[in-house]
Amino acid sequence: MKIFEIITERVTQIWARSGNKTVRKYRCTSGSRKGRIVAKPSTCTAPKNFSKAQTLKRTKAKRGGVLKRFAQRSKKYNPASKRLKTMNRRSPVRKRSSSKRKRI
Repeated sequence: MKIFEIITERVTQIWARSGNKTVRKYRCTSGSRKGRIVAKPSTCTAPKNFSKAQTLKRTKAKRGGVLKRFAQRSKKYNPASKRLKTMNRRSPVRKRSSSKRKRI
């Protein structure tokens, strides 16, 4: 790991669900937790707990399909999840030229 990565934690702010409430969370853009949504930016660069990682791996192997169905149902019917879709949608960045085009 580079010193630059330790000093600056690379994250993007997003809205996430905590029960039926919407809260501010962070998506890790680098490190071993890249792509994961976490509550604190410092979690992205924290060392992994190996035993917890193995437990999660076993749980997902056993119940991954069931968890996936629960998540799909929540995203479809839960009002908080529906709100998140629009809140996290990014508007496209448009480049504006300094000179305006003349219409003929």
